Amino acid sequence: MTPETNAQPNSEIELLSFRLADQEYSVDIMHVREIRGWTRATPLPHAPAHVRGVINLRGSVLTVIDLSTRLGLAPAARDARNVIIVVQVGSQTAGLLVDAVSDILALPRHMLQEPPGLAGDSAHSFIEALTIVEDRMIRVLNLNAVLPKGGSVAA
Repeated sequence: MTPETNAQPNSEIELLSFRLADQEYSVDIMHVREIRGWTRATPLPHAPAHVRGVINLRGSVLTVIDLSTRLGLAPAARDARNVIIVVQVGSQTAGLLVDAVSDILALPRHMLQEPPGLAGDSAHSFIEALTIVEDRMIRVLNLNAVLPKGGSVAA
């Protein structure tokens, strides 16, 4: 499902863009609950490599996903400059650990393009759409694919 589904082609979408290594990604701002500074996560035994651990979010347990690892990128050094983007899709809430937040982009939906089909590219399912803004290629994440399955993320 692309961001254009159930929307008129001339309508706009707002995206929160952020950096991972030397690449730029974004998520639909309607799924963003908040942006937090880096907080050290408590590791969980036997968790997948991309699950950094959990943090306390105002009395609720929040799973933190290292987005670099989840997307198959080289893990970056984690420090105080990193941020956690708290996202919600349906009843699932999680924190996405990223290098830095870049911008809020308001774009006409027709500027979003489906990514090319690349056989054998496992990261392809994580990318919902692509767009070019000021000569920058920005990937729009498919949060349904990025977040853990089965409701294992605390709300």
